[in-house]
Amino acid sequence: MLLTVKDLSVSFGGLQALNLHNFSLAPRELRVIIGPNGAGKSTFMDLLCGRTKADHGTVFFDGKQILGMTEIQIAEMGIGRKFQKPSIFPSLSVYDNMLLATKMKKSVLASLFFKMDSAIDDKIRHTAVRVGLHGVLDKCAGELSHGQKQWLEIAIVVLQDPKLMLIDEPAAGMSDRETEKTGELLLELSTQHGVIVIEHDMHFVKQIAQKTVTVLVNGQQLTEGTFEEVRNDQRVIDSYLGRSNSERIKASI
Repeated sequence: MLLTVKDLSVSFGGLQALNLHNFSLAPRELRVIIGPNGAGKSTFMDLLCGRTKADHGTVFFDGKQILGMTEIQIAEMGIGRKFQKPSIFPSLSVYDNMLLATKMKKSVLASLFFKMDSAIDDKIRHTAVRVGLHGVLDKCAGELSHGQKQWLEIAIVVLQDPKLMLIDEPAAGMSDRETEKTGELLLELSTQHGVIVIEHDMHFVKQIAQKTVTVLVNGQQLTEGTFEEVRNDQRVIDSYLGRSNSERIKASI
């Protein structure tokens, strides 16, 4: 397994935010995690990337225990995170945003003597083609559409050569066409990377859920299964809108 989680828990102010007993992800698997607001989805990602420290549990990534490591150490091991809100440099070009993301020595001395080589340029341009930004490399990142900004942030993660990509609500605020293209992109990325996606848009989940959907509720795993199994699980339906609205939400997904 690429990722194995056991008895992972964390509390904030006495309130348990996550208590996940078992979770595993195979190499090059795309896993979607769904659940109502406050279910612990983003907290789970925060724990995986070292942004939040766990109270208890184990997380083995690529065979190594990563709990207790810093965010930088975890990133260097191969876990890349894309947050819901893009954190790009809007005053720089798309190309320069991607250049900053490429793996290179970050020491002051190395930066002073850094020279662009064809391998880095090829990598940036190849990644731009993968994410659909090859036609806007010279454009200022702040002028991109919302969907393009999301793709740029995904590109920035890809350029860090991660073994596991953590993607938080990539379809939020996108047009239908942008959402469809984002789904196609994530499916393509999962042929080379492990991918965990947090998402609320059930039509988007249906598009990208190849095998297993994990449902979190109140910080715990409610169930796992195929998209069809999850969408027809009354407990899942009730957790979103309550039993009185179950037929409406079931119809919508």
